[in-house]
Amino acid sequence: MTIYRTIKRGTSLIGMLLVCTFLLGWADTWEDIQRASSKITSVSARFSQEKHMQILAKPLISRGRFYFQTPDSVRWEYTAPVRSVLLMHKGKIKRYTQGSKGFVEDRGGAVDSMQFILQEIGRWSKGRFNENEYFSATLKGGTGAHIILTPKEKGLAAMISRIVITPSPDRPGVLKSVTIVESEENYTLFEFTDSQLNAPIAESLFREVE
Repeated sequence: MTIYRTIKRGTSLIGMLLVCTFLLGWADTWEDIQRASSKITSVSARFSQEKHMQILAKPLISRGRFYFQTPDSVRWEYTAPVRSVLLMHKGKIKRYTQGSKGFVEDRGGAVDSMQFILQEIGRWSKGRFNENEYFSATLKGGTGAHIILTPKEKGLAAMISRIVITPSPDRPGVLKSVTIVESEENYTLFEFTDSQLNAPIAESLFREVE
């Protein structure tokens, strides 16, 4: 499956890439980021997601929480307006959506697309933003520090213009926001609160939906 089909089949799951960006220990060089990233073993946080589209009078808002534990265990959970849970643990990926009879497992293309996401998490969790075959990374340090990821190929650039990763100015290793820009009128903004680093997380959280 190409990256273009992956994004088309699981665009909402691109947000999963944001989990691993929490593992960066912020610094002014790629080498310092990679060194600081190795000290972070787990992350949890609440997030809000705003989907801005030119055709909408106001953005679509979702909320949720995620958990990450090295090397590749992830729980990405939307709590509103519709509950859904995506689990990654020991190479296995499962996604559940809540219906009238409880959670139902999704075995379709959205789960397939997570194979790509899993590969990216492994790379970004080590702070290797500048070693990506799909995106070029620009690091801006100092006041207003952020990372800008720009697609290398035209096919991908037609779907994503850029990704802007902004760290918290006063909490190393924690993100303030991530913006995925499709065009100037269409973009998705993720903002993060209640972030915790290196706290113990039960393994069952990555295996069970409840």
